[in-house]
Amino acid sequence: MKSLLLASTLFVISSLISNAQQWQIADNYEINFETSQAEGTFGGLSGTINFDPDKPADAAFDVAVDVSTISTGNKTKDGHARGKSWFNAELFPRIKFVSTDVALKDGVYQVKGNLDMKGIKKEVTIPLTFSENGQNGEFRGSFTLNRKDFGIVGNFFGNMAVGKEIRVDLKIPVKKAG
Repeated sequence: MKSLLLASTLFVISSLISNAQQWQIADNYEINFETSQAEGTFGGLSGTINFDPDKPADAAFDVAVDVSTISTGNKTKDGHARGKSWFNAELFPRIKFVSTDVALKDGVYQVKGNLDMKGIKKEVTIPLTFSENGQNGEFRGSFTLNRKDFGIVGNFFGNMAVGKEIRVDLKIPVKKAG
């Protein structure tokens, strides 16, 4: 009986996943952030995206960013950002986002999920647009976070005070997998 239940559960899960197209993240993505006195980029984006623009409820995003790839254009600032009062990259090497719900509202996909940064999980909604051209696509979006909500308490890069609100801009080109 347990085997039948397990097999049925796996079938249901696999059929739900197969309803959405799997996309591979292309190399030329952009993750930019900006706050008062600090701006830069992250690299090291990886993960899985299952998405059908006509069936947003079937979508699933499970992505992560390597914190050590932060670049502000200043090696001293980068060192501070990787340090304990900011991202603590040694203890928390990744920023992770896993979607829990995707809905289309006024032409924008509202991707709700759990953002795990510096060991603190918070529910966030990331508004994304999606354009598709054959085997390629692109997600774009912007959202704002309060860094203190994630335990990022460092307030200075050198002698410059950094704002609490951080704007994140995303441009994620993707290719159809398989």
